[in-house]
Amino acid sequence: MPSLEEMLTWSVSELRERFLGAGRAVPGDLLEALECDPRRGARELARLIRGRRRDNRAEGQRLRTMLRFEAELYEQGFILIAGVDEAGMAPLAGPVVAGAVILKKGYRLRGLDDSKKILDERKREELARAIKEDAIAWAFGRAEVEEIDTINIYHAGLLAMHRAVEALAKRPQYLLVDARTVPRCAIPQRGIIKGDALSLSIAAASIIAKTTRDRLMNELEAVYPGYGFASHKGYPTPHHCEALQRLGATPIHRRSFAPVRIALGLEPVQGDLFAASAGAEEEGGLPE
Repeated sequence: MPSLEEMLTWSVSELRERFLGAGRAVPGDLLEALECDPRRGARELARLIRGRRRDNRAEGQRLRTMLRFEAELYEQGFILIAGVDEAGMAPLAGPVVAGAVILKKGYRLRGLDDSKKILDERKREELARAIKEDAIAWAFGRAEVEEIDTINIYHAGLLAMHRAVEALAKRPQYLLVDARTVPRCAIPQRGIIKGDALSLSIAAASIIAKTTRDRLMNELEAVYPGYGFASHKGYPTPHHCEALQRLGATPIHRRSFAPVRIALGLEPVQGDLFAASAGAEEEGGLPE
């Protein structure tokens, strides 16, 4: 480690590159010296370093808070805890996809959060790559459009989550699930309302589900051009609804959803499907 005297002879750009660009730890005496440095750029660098430290502390606290459900389970002896979440319940087209992820005990990934809060697609992909590299196990499951139209979107989401859990290379000891629980699953589990914003395991699953589905919709853009699937991912945006009216429905459009049925000149039925399947949900029913 260079001495304080030596570091103070460096240019501001050299200091910035070493301690902000490369992210190296800043000695406390150097930071204090920079705050008193006659160079304006050095004082600005000290301000930025202080800000980064505050951000790091805040992020560390956020991640610790998002591990509270997992920490309770670790104390009870559970190690293989899988987060489970789905993506694609609201779109008019494409399958619903679920993710299941078993993180290492105490694992914290900077920036990991509910996928809906991360608007930058590249950031989501970066997080997905890190999760896949670091996780004990990860998997996804999907329910196809035909299944959505047969059993309704709610139960199709449950089916996708069930398939994601079954696809894990390691069998989890406990499941943390966003908002719901997975039917026909013997693994102990807990549903957490807004779990993708409260549990790191569920947040990781939401990232896997979202990025997997987004990549699929990007591919479907080439198969069914003109609808804008790569941009809106099948959600009912004005552009998508206009294209649906103008071009008609494709094989990947959900015919149990009202806007699609209206475009086809049919009556909406999704509400009927929900009502008809309420009894099956109460009994824990889930199609094979």
